Formats: sequence, C-alpha cells, structure tokens
Amino acid sequence: MLYSLFEILESQYNFPGAGVFQYISFRAAMALICSLLVSMVFGGRIIKIIKKKQIGENIRSLGLDGEDKKEGTPTMGGIIILSAIVIPTLLFTELSNIYIIILLISTIWLGLIGFIDDYIKVYLKDKQGLAGKFKILGQIGIGVIVALIMIFHPDITIKEKLNYNNQNLEIIEGDKSVFEESAKKSSKTTIPFLKNNEFDYKSIVEKLPGYFDQYWWVVFVLIVVFIVTSVSNGANLTDGLDGLATGSSAIIGATLAVFAYVSGNILAADYLNIMYIPNVGEIVVFMSAFVGSCVGFLWYNSYPAQVFMGDTGSLSLGGIIAVVAILIRKELLIPILCGVFLIENLSVIIQVAYFKYTKKKFGVGKRIFKMSPLHHHFQMSGFHESKIVTRFWIVGIILAVLTIVTLKLR
Repeated sequence: MLYSLFEILESQYNFPGAGVFQYISFRAAMALICSLLVSMVFGGRIIKIIKKKQIGENIRSLGLDGEDKKEGTPTMGGIIILSAIVIPTLLFTELSNIYIIILLISTIWLGLIGFIDDYIKVYLKDKQGLAGKFKILGQIGIGVIVALIMIFHPDITIKEKLNYNNQNLEIIEGDKSVFEESAKKSSKTTIPFLKNNEFDYKSIVEKLPGYFDQYWWVVFVLIVVFIVTSVSNGANLTDGLDGLATGSSAIIGATLAVFAYVSGNILAADYLNIMYIPNVGEIVVFMSAFVGSCVGFLWYNSYPAQVFMGDTGSLSLGGIIAVVAILIRKELLIPILCGVFLIENLSVIIQVAYFKYTKKKFGVGKRIFKMSPLHHHFQMSGFHESKIVTRFWIVGIILAVLTIVTLKLR
C-alpha cells in the first residue's frame, strides 16, 4: 500500500524523499521495525483478549519438569505472529509481485488450518484437535497451489548466465559476465556444494518413453508437497519448549532473506555465480517482517512463556519457510538450514518405528529416546528448558552459517 502510494508521489508529484521506497533495503528495515512493534505492542492486548476468552493450553501429563506451571497458559498466540507478518507485508511490499501473492496465500491458508486445530482443542475441549488427515490435506493443498503457480505463471522466471561474447545479453561491469537479456521459464533449482550447481527437474523424467517427459511438472508438484508438509510439521513438532520454534524460525528466516537478496540482485548473483531470479528480491521485505514477528513474539514466548503460539503459529512458520526456500530455488538446502526441524522430525519417526519393531519382534516395545521429540529427551535427562532452547538456537545458528557458506563452498 505505502509502496504504491510513494511510487505515485514520486512519479507524478516528484515528492521529496518518496524515492527511498524503491529500495528493498529501506522497506525491509521498515517492515522489520513495524513487525516488532505490532507483535510487542499489540501482542499484550491480544494475550489479554485470549485470557478473557479463557483460551488456555491443556497440558498433557508427561512427567516433565515444570509442566504443571504451564497449565492454562494462553494459546493461539500465532495470531500475533500472523498479524505481525501480514500487516507490514501489506504496507511495505509491492503487492502485485507474484512472490508476495504466493506468500500471503500460504500464510493465511496455513494459519487458518492451525487456527481451526487450536479452536477445536481449546473451545470444543477436544484434545485431539483437527484430525491429522485434514491437516495433511490442507498442507497438500497449499503445496499443490504453490507448485502449479510456479510452473505456469509467466512472471516466475530466471535469467541464465552466459558468456559475454553471445548476443542479446545484459552486460554487467565491463563485460566481465552477462545474463540473458530476457527472462524465461525454468524447471531448474540449486544443488549445494557443487560447482555447476543447477539441477533440472525435467531430467528426472526426460528418459521415460512416450510423452511422459512432458509431465515433469507432476514430479515437481509431488516434491513441493513433500517439502511443505515436512517442514510445516517439523516446526509444529519443534514447538514444545518456550521460545524454541520461534527462535529457530527467526534464524532460518534471516538466512532465507540473505539468499533472497543475493538471488534477486543481478550484481550479487553475478559475483557469487548463482542463479539470478528477477523480482524475487521483494521476498526480502516479507522475510524481514517474518523475522521481526518471531523476535517480537519472543518478548512473550521466552521462558517462562506468557503465551503459546499453538498450531496457528507453528504450521504457518514452517510452511512459510518451505515456500520461500522453494521460490528462491534453494529447497535442497533445507536439510541443512532446517536441521533442527529435521532432527525433531527424525527423532519421532525413529522412536515410533523402533517401538513398533521391538514390540513385533520381542513382544515388548522399546524406545531409543526417553521421550520424543528430541527436546523432551533432553528435558527428561535433567537439562533445564531454557538451556535446551539456547543450545538448539546455537546449533541453528551454526547450520545457518554453513548454509550461507554454500554460496562459495563448491
């Protein structure tokens, strides 16, 4: 909204200072500040409303230290996070940008799924919440939408890097390197740690007989659905200790903002020898709001938490992270960048699989971890909640730095 307003003020009225809104860095900073203010200032009021409505968390008795103190803590705090993302996005981004449209749809879609789940739990007093199959269907739905838009929308393109001797090229810095003059549709993504680090999804089916190679997009849709579902559920599982999912998401979000900036900046893409994606830089503004919302929410969610985000927040945070990684074509970096989410996911899978295996073979189910997800294992081992959270954040920072290093480490 403000972007369009100041664009008109500059182009038609030559309003002093209006041109600053053309800079992504300025709008990203403003989005960050705005999201912090929204989450911190209005967060307290939202918590009071939630308390009045008596929307408190029902804690299952798991024998964990301090869990009795969390009984009745307000939940559905994800409303604070979503508000702090959406409001700055509407104010400071170019709303006609297809990447912003996709992210707004994803945020609201996943937020609604989480809200319905939380509503059933706290209002209808059903501890199971929304049935798992409906959650999965919702995640599959947004995955399909994102994938199909990426495949068929004309504005989602890349520019190939070519030798400067070729014709019809956009020249950069004294003919040192060039990109194609016109952007084009592409099914390519980035492979970390490899020198020629681009992978074409079409190559998966190109050797199939008949006309099957025309349906490469089906494979892409399935991959996107898997990524969105996995990361969204990973964030949901990580949301078990005060500030754990929030802080981890902020670290991941800041890293993705860096990747979005260099991918959307033609000079940075040239220097780093990475894929240049026109117009994707607008995601930096969105991710600044995302990081600000997470940090602002920590004001209330850090130990001891005054509010829990619930599925309203956790499903949205994970889904946004997955969608952004896919849009900037860095989805193959997710196992590294989202390593904390991955470990939490794997700990549950390993625990359940081993229990079923031992029960079938020996008649008695055995466990590898004292409790899953993994953060509860450490909690059962005697570590204080805040220490576990801080150490998981440190691991997340290390993984984030390693992810950024992949820009040059090939």
